[in-house]
Amino acid sequence: MPTALTDLCRHPIVQAPMAGGGSGPELAAAVCGAGGLGFLAAGYKTADGMYQEIKQLRSLTDRPFGVNLFMPQPSLADGSVVEVYREQLAGEAAWYETELGDTDGPVDDGYEAKLAILREDPVPVVSFTFGCPSRAVLDSFAQVGTYTVVTVTTAAEAQAAQWSGADAVCVQGVEAGGHQGTHRDDPHADGTGAGLGLLALLGQVREAVQIPVIAAGGLMRGSQIAAVLAAGACMAQLGTAFLATPESGANPLHKQALTNPLFTHTELTRAFSGRPARGLVNRFMREHGPYAPAAYPAVHYLTSTVRKAAAKAGDAQGMNLWAGQGHRLARELPAGRLVEVLTAELDAARAALTLPGSSGGSAS
Repeated sequence: MPTALTDLCRHPIVQAPMAGGGSGPELAAAVCGAGGLGFLAAGYKTADGMYQEIKQLRSLTDRPFGVNLFMPQPSLADGSVVEVYREQLAGEAAWYETELGDTDGPVDDGYEAKLAILREDPVPVVSFTFGCPSRAVLDSFAQVGTYTVVTVTTAAEAQAAQWSGADAVCVQGVEAGGHQGTHRDDPHADGTGAGLGLLALLGQVREAVQIPVIAAGGLMRGSQIAAVLAAGACMAQLGTAFLATPESGANPLHKQALTNPLFTHTELTRAFSGRPARGLVNRFMREHGPYAPAAYPAVHYLTSTVRKAAAKAGDAQGMNLWAGQGHRLARELPAGRLVEVLTAELDAARAALTLPGSSGGSAS
């Protein structure tokens, strides 16, 4: 049955909010115009910066769109741990002829100010990452007609989101690029076995909650969208697939790296931000990942100057190259055209499932 979420766009395709410049008004407008649901990433922006992007997006499209917020984060590490990492990164700063960043940046990402703006001048959808808002916050958005989505990485997080009054959850499998949206950052959970794959997680969440589910993590083709829809999702969210589009604000080096044979795989790392995030394995990740503390957002601020200097120098080996496990399938298509291609692939996959004999052989 249609939900309020699927009524917002023609196709069950959500463009993931990619903080750090990847998803701005131009990309969101192109996706919305093609019948998908475009998102702005408010993470790392000031409240006014978020508002200005909303104004710009509204000038580019009259279609519904979403805005993603980061939840305020508790400090997980004392200053001495961060200072030890600062010493380890001294060589990086010297190499790129820059200074390491000031770690005393805000830990709340301007959360309350952004909430106030979004309640005063409502947008169609607001989603949350790194935690679940209080029932009072979610109720306040319901009162102004905003649909709310909470990113989850476990069935328990999905249940907490449902209990708090979220309209839907975005189920993020471990395959997803960028930061894992866990509600609690547990350093003891780090390792190759951390996190569930999307289909396994989707099954667990579908049995745990009754609210609509958006599936995210490694999705790059319409046939994969068909798979998660068949598994119970109402929509599919894609980030890396849109990262390579010309409308994406990602650095050209980042876009090129997605399909560059030099970068063979992705891993989860704390090296760049202090929180687990999936990216293409490069020199910086290999050298500093094993020693990076669980100290978000202090590490994010610490490495910001080095990452910017590396990008300016044209050196992808010192940048955070966020990417999902499906990065090799990235296509350099305009965002609107990519939505059209994905939709055609989705339709073809659905048609194949309805053909006689297409359901496969029976088990013996």
